Amino acid sequence: MPPCHATLAGAQLRLPSAPAARCAVLLPLPLDRPYDYRVTADARLTPGTFVAVPLGRRIVPGVVWDGADDEAVPEERLKAVEQILDAPPLRPELRRFIDWVARYTMAPSGAVLRMAMSVPDALRPPRRVYACALSESGEAALRGDGDAKPLTPARQRVLAELADGPPRAPADLARAAGCGAGVVRGLLDLGLLRLVETPALSVVPEPDWRRPGPALAPDQAAAAHDLAGKVLTGGFGVTLLDGVTGSGKTQVYFAAIAAALERQRQALVLLPEIALGAQFLSRFAERFGAPPVLWHSDLTHAERRIGWRAVVEGRARVVVGARSALFLPFADLGLVVVDEEHDLSYKQEDGVVYHARDMAIVRARLAGIPVVLASATPSLETIVNVETGRYRRLSLPSRHAGALLPKIEALDLRRAQPERQRFLAPPLVAALAETLRAGEQALLFLNRRGYAPLTLCRACGHRLQCPNCTAWLIEHRFLGRLQCHHCGHAEGLPRYCPSCAAPGAFAACGPGVERLAEEVALRFPEARCAVMASDTLNGPRAAAQLVESVASHEIDILIGTQIVAKGHHFPMLTLVGVVDADLGLAGGDLRAAERTYQLLHQVAGRAGRAGRPGTVYLQTFLPEHPVIRALVSGDRDRFLAEEAAARRAYGMPPFGRLAALIVSAPDADGADAVAAAFARGAPQMPGLEVLGPAPAPLAVLRGRHRRRFLVKARRDVAVQPVLRDWLRRIKIPANARVQVDIDPYSFL
Repeated sequence: MPPCHATLAGAQLRLPSAPAARCAVLLPLPLDRPYDYRVTADARLTPGTFVAVPLGRRIVPGVVWDGADDEAVPEERLKAVEQILDAPPLRPELRRFIDWVARYTMAPSGAVLRMAMSVPDALRPPRRVYACALSESGEAALRGDGDAKPLTPARQRVLAELADGPPRAPADLARAAGCGAGVVRGLLDLGLLRLVETPALSVVPEPDWRRPGPALAPDQAAAAHDLAGKVLTGGFGVTLLDGVTGSGKTQVYFAAIAAALERQRQALVLLPEIALGAQFLSRFAERFGAPPVLWHSDLTHAERRIGWRAVVEGRARVVVGARSALFLPFADLGLVVVDEEHDLSYKQEDGVVYHARDMAIVRARLAGIPVVLASATPSLETIVNVETGRYRRLSLPSRHAGALLPKIEALDLRRAQPERQRFLAPPLVAALAETLRAGEQALLFLNRRGYAPLTLCRACGHRLQCPNCTAWLIEHRFLGRLQCHHCGHAEGLPRYCPSCAAPGAFAACGPGVERLAEEVALRFPEARCAVMASDTLNGPRAAAQLVESVASHEIDILIGTQIVAKGHHFPMLTLVGVVDADLGLAGGDLRAAERTYQLLHQVAGRAGRAGRPGTVYLQTFLPEHPVIRALVSGDRDRFLAEEAAARRAYGMPPFGRLAALIVSAPDADGADAVAAAFARGAPQMPGLEVLGPAPAPLAVLRGRHRRRFLVKARRDVAVQPVLRDWLRRIKIPANARVQVDIDPYSFL
């Protein structure tokens, strides 16, 4: 929330009295345009300056914005700018980026600005801290002048530490002198030390681009040289770093980061799951001798304040973060890297709805800098852009250090059926036993959290459903509760069926990773097993510890959801078993096949990454499906060509445009009424088709009833102006909401 007046008080000078002028100020609130404020003419408020302004009874921060002021507002009605805030100005390319994102996503420009001003406290001046310095008496005592009493060895060490150095914090000084804090306090009491006030400037370790990296294979070295050259030359361009799993893409784009550092510019690396990037951070520190600055939602408020300030002041040389890091106010951004560019995590579904990969390319274009997209399974959109010449491609076709790609085999569950109430087919069970006997590790993948996806009453068939969503409650036996994965509602397992009152009649239907762990423990009681899912990891530290446990072979069998596919390197992991390879193939999502291929390919890529060969088993009822065939044959390009042909035939992205309108209201009748009004006013024009309204697959979400429109258009049709006109013509009740999703990825 915007800070109150007290929060910003003293942030910088108050404006002096002088002849008045006006300026436009954009506020980090859901507002479509800047507001005009009065300012003294000699204040020289240039666009990008952070200011504090009155809004109603509050004082809120904002940014002086570009563009003409609204002269229609009489000057006597303007409120005055209160303060100029103590922060470097927002750079022109970031202001242009904020305006561009707002126009494209149809979000209020103030809501986009809020993502760049996500830490309002960072606009205050750094707090002052006190440090110890030598007084004149202390200098004399250190020289042995005068009649001062002889100093103890500890006191001599303290004074000697300050003789040739800058003032030091009391705790740091005591630590450096090898004494207790009481020694420092005693010297202050004697007047031999004095306290001086210093700004609390947090030290940000600076990566050293001169450090030599590991030896690269010839194809890696060529790609690294190419990327570094593009950064050193400068200018906008998009390069796809297309390398098989385990090919060393990270070390290659590290060369581009080194080149950005050599030019004294900042670099941004986006990761889909930064909280799970322990191995990446270790590689970075080994390569550059210092960690990067991190940016993700699990940071403390103090860490975010320090990081934001270091970015805007240019002291953060390399930032590694989740999608929100794209909106940080870099002082001099010179390179953007989007790792695992295909990953669905880059799509933000709430608030400002955007895709971070696509917006990263826009930010790089507006800043005139290169951007690198890295993936072993590039998105179809990226592949089409490569084929049409908009992007360049650098290929790494082989694994690093001579490791071989794993052998992938489909297990037809119609023939190799698991035992009753079991979920692992006999060939996979045998492979697990052989892997354990060889002293190697195995990964079992099932993209379903919890113990079971459905709980029903054996007596009457009643299914336990979320009271707020049209979704089944998922049993989490480890936590002892039922939970909705959409709204977070949780409750205990009822003792009696709420429909027929039968006692203890509930049965778990289907497997989740917890139920799979139960089966593994029964089959292999001596094996050391662990579950890796978002609800079993309590923050980044727990995730890092689990990854380290697997890497150091403290775990024999890892059972996990999609987070196990996020670039982890486990040298002793040679077997991967995908328990339900068909899970993502149904549901009518136009990207279902592509996403399933990407996910299973990435999971398979965890096997055999070192010297030992890897094997992957895909348990499936659809071995003839194009996704399964492509995985088994290893023919990615043929699969993508077939997927592209199908999309092109139906005018679907990337060969056409899509936009979604989701209408929601507290009750079904209200949602239907608003949807009907939109249907009556739906635009009609060549090259554009409106589908709907229809209940969304999640017809009720967080207590709100949802109706969905899908707008399908040719590539040459700009859908945003059409949607703006449509929205402008429909009166929306106060209790209803309309969310616009340009380029939707989720169809729930």
